[in-house]
Amino acid sequence: MADYDYDLFVIGGGSGGVRAARVAAGEAGARVALAEDDRYGGTCVIRGCVPKKLMVFASEFSGMPELARGYGWDMNEGAFHWDKFQGHLTAELDRLEGIYRNLLKSSGVDTFDARARLKDAHTVELSTGETKTAKTILIATGGHPVRPDIPNADLGIVSDDIFHLKTLPKSILIIGGGYIACEFACIFNGLGVEVTQFYRGAQILRGFDDEARGLIAEAMRENGINLHLGTNIVEMAPGGGDYDAVNGPTATDAAMGADAKQSAALIAARSGDGSQSVWVKPTSGDAREYDIVLFATGRDPNTADLGLEELGIKIGRRKEIVVDEYSKTAVDSVYAIGDVTNRVNLTPVAIREGMAFVETVFKDNPTAVDHDLIPSAIFTQPEMGTVGLSEEDAREQEEIDVYCTSFRPMKTAFGGKNSRVLMKLVVSQTTRKVLGCHIVAPDAGEMIQLAGVAIKMGATKEDFDRTVAVHPTMSEEIVTMKTPMRTA
Repeated sequence: MADYDYDLFVIGGGSGGVRAARVAAGEAGARVALAEDDRYGGTCVIRGCVPKKLMVFASEFSGMPELARGYGWDMNEGAFHWDKFQGHLTAELDRLEGIYRNLLKSSGVDTFDARARLKDAHTVELSTGETKTAKTILIATGGHPVRPDIPNADLGIVSDDIFHLKTLPKSILIIGGGYIACEFACIFNGLGVEVTQFYRGAQILRGFDDEARGLIAEAMRENGINLHLGTNIVEMAPGGGDYDAVNGPTATDAAMGADAKQSAALIAARSGDGSQSVWVKPTSGDAREYDIVLFATGRDPNTADLGLEELGIKIGRRKEIVVDEYSKTAVDSVYAIGDVTNRVNLTPVAIREGMAFVETVFKDNPTAVDHDLIPSAIFTQPEMGTVGLSEEDAREQEEIDVYCTSFRPMKTAFGGKNSRVLMKLVVSQTTRKVLGCHIVAPDAGEMIQLAGVAIKMGATKEDFDRTVAVHPTMSEEIVTMKTPMRTA
């Protein structure tokens, strides 16, 4: 048997890669190394789930004084201090990164703060000039946000840049209609920023239940977000110059802008006070300037310059690494997990894929991850929690009953707010199994986790009906809907 430096070399220090590395080392006794050229914790901990959720929490406080006054409290709005919040956020992310590093160290994993690429099926080449060999290589490099291919796209920022803004902008234009775009639209709106959102499609949150995403769009508009559907950018240019507000910059200004384009890092670090604004002309023709333009138009897997195709590892049309059900690539010694495979791009899925990889390769227990019926949440305001099939997808497969209700929840209704929530079950007429559950409500993410357990177990509508309601709660409606709203 060949003598390798390691039993396993992991490329990527995000949630999936770190979990696989430390479990292989700590539980399976493997000799493991991991290379990461950025911060440990990956997208979720450093540039995604965690800092974004903390921003969601921060943005929700702005509505509390108004609601409190409806309950008799003498409470006034205060000012939000971005610099204070960002300082706390940076400290928290540093703390979490330290935990990830310590977990690897305590598990006996060797770490390299370097970029790694494959030299051959068992050799990794580091940016430090070192090479390391391993019996098995695991790629867990994640993904990155992309800018659209339009002139001056570098004037805009992407989601990674949000957490590095020096000050809070007065106005922001968000391009996109997916969950990242909608979450940041709600965050900035809650922080007091004037938010405009362009989406080229007919409705935001494509792929989710139509009724649920329609309610979220309605709530976003009611909360003050200028949401424009069927709208895209025609042209963008540096703002603040001598130009026609409708037709754009003069030829001289356009040339200067082209010669002096700022990098995304500089854009992200700017003041946000309008002194370095961006002029945007949309398809509607209503051109104006914004302090910040955020592109939330998609993410690509991090597969560039890893030496994959040279080894015969197949890359899909979305730039993803193609793997089998056990996360193995076309090369027997190379595996891949997480967003780089573009299967289900969620942190808990990457972690589960990492655990399944260890079971398969190091514990002689071939384990495939079940990617069906995965609960998820969208942290808009209100939130959406979802698991299973949408009404639209379900009706294409079989005949269904749809149970749903929409109402004003007690807490906000008493406080004088008109916000509504939605509870919805999609049920098979034949088996009576609940095929999908969709909740639009405050803390919907907390509710859908528990509903996901029942639906994953194959619960029927009658199982839900036999469950006694917890009263008074919003979630009790999930088990009290007796008559289908419609059939299809």
